[in-house]
Amino acid sequence: MTDGPPQGQPALRVTTMPADANPYGDIFGGWLMSQMDMAAGLTAARHARGRAVTIAVEAMQFHAPVAVGDEVSVYAELVKTGRTSMTIEVEAWRRGRHVEEQCRVTQARFVFVAIDENRRPRSINTVQS
Repeated sequence: MTDGPPQGQPALRVTTMPADANPYGDIFGGWLMSQMDMAAGLTAARHARGRAVTIAVEAMQFHAPVAVGDEVSVYAELVKTGRTSMTIEVEAWRRGRHVEEQCRVTQARFVFVAIDENRRPRSINTVQS
């Protein structure tokens, strides 16, 4: 992904709230990671045309803090597809509530596997039925 916010629409956009923060007003890293997992999951399910589950998070990096009231936009891009798996690059960007300037706060690679109704890995079928 790029130095500026990725092109296109974010997979997820949310305003941070006090319940998402520690006593100092900094957003918990686990909360941010869960938002990134949701965004990646939306991308994976759309590509797999069905259920997909997270099997790995690779190269998680935190670049800047996020504060209560910030808007967080999460971008997800499918970068690799295997027989049953998908690798998705995810970046989270923040901006203050009343400004336009944005900065990247977190990035990671999420790996998902498409599963069937029995929760077993299944081949990814990219042809719509």
